[in-house]
Amino acid sequence: MNIIIIGAGGVGFNLAKELSKYHNVTIIDKNSEALKKIEESLDILAVKGDAEEIHTYQKLMDKKFDLFVSVTDNDNVNIVSTLIADMILDIERIFIRLKSHFYPNDLIKKRLNIEKIIFPIQLTSNSIISMLENHRFNHIKNFECTPYKLVSIQASPDIQPIKIVSEKFIIAGVEREQNFFIPQKEDVILPNDLVYIFGLEDDIVAIGDKLNRPPSVSGKNCVISGGDRLGIEIAKELIGMGKNVKIIEKNLALCKIANEELGGKASIIHTKYETASLLKEEGIDKADIFISATHNDEYNIIKSLEAKKRGTPKVISILDDIEYYNLLHSLNILLARGVKMSAFNTIMEQINSRNKVVQKIFCGGKATVLLYQFFEESKFLKKALKPIKTFDSLLFYIQNNQLFPFREAVQFKEGDIVILFANNENLKEIEWIYGL
Repeated sequence: MNIIIIGAGGVGFNLAKELSKYHNVTIIDKNSEALKKIEESLDILAVKGDAEEIHTYQKLMDKKFDLFVSVTDNDNVNIVSTLIADMILDIERIFIRLKSHFYPNDLIKKRLNIEKIIFPIQLTSNSIISMLENHRFNHIKNFECTPYKLVSIQASPDIQPIKIVSEKFIIAGVEREQNFFIPQKEDVILPNDLVYIFGLEDDIVAIGDKLNRPPSVSGKNCVISGGDRLGIEIAKELIGMGKNVKIIEKNLALCKIANEELGGKASIIHTKYETASLLKEEGIDKADIFISATHNDEYNIIKSLEAKKRGTPKVISILDDIEYYNLLHSLNILLARGVKMSAFNTIMEQINSRNKVVQKIFCGGKATVLLYQFFEESKFLKKALKPIKTFDSLLFYIQNNQLFPFREAVQFKEGDIVILFANNENLKEIEWIYGL
């Protein structure tokens, strides 16, 4: 594919790095240093120019592009660049990243011919809330084509080794001591394993009772470290759930904005120094839930470790750097994708989720799940379709809303779904799914 990326920041760089492995990528930015870094490390075309100016695109007008992605930190730049590109370039698909989810989604998509709008702040906020709605779940992935979900649950440190076999759900993967694997029949779940389960929520809740015994806390008192737009959006969701919310923020201007946005429904604490006396005075040392939600990974880690040391039962850290993933999991600190990682992963999933195929990345990018749904025009309908031989992966299908292992030839009908779980080190099976 021929791809244009607007913005050479963290999201743009990572997209260019991943996509340039298999596609022709052009990246546009007016930051010379960012473009120089990209040119030194990646084999792509870097164009210096203002994405809001028509002449920036003149050298690209004689070429057809399969995908245009605008991912700068400025909503206006992303919207204007998309508008210009759609007018003067030959583009098949357009993705855009926006900070504010107050934009009229459907109207913008229609007017600007956009296939997908990504709101990473909303994605991260939703991820946090999903962790809190069921205290045993670390993370939940939903799929539009089925009520089945992919849920991760951290096994308690005091459980006995347990073998889990069921026809109702799939143990799709296990992370143990920083290594991910797809379990075989003989494998058992050990204490502190992070277990990925694919099934209906009620069935997953039932098995969650065996894997994880959460502390008996009310979960009522929540503290958020970070009071910018992300912290505010998380606070709004928590207040809507009936939680008592306190926000700690160093920047006085951000404190004032947060107080106005939240209408005084949360306590906003302005402080540069979180002393023991202050924490006790504000009741922060008795929080049930602590969420570190700044845009600084190192700061979030430090604050999460401090909260864990204070004995906070549930600690969630928002991170963009995957390198810290294993460290925090080993300390029983929950992780949520940061704004940049949410944008990157969502865009990559959307790029690979064309037509009938849905792709989701899980376990910090170590594994992939693909769902293929049969529609009326599928040439394989009412024909006996044989499964592929898979290595270090699992192949299932959903028919009449029931889950079955895909081990022998099956005659599929409209609406049926084939599901593949694979370790990212062995993704050759993907070609078979896309070939359906």
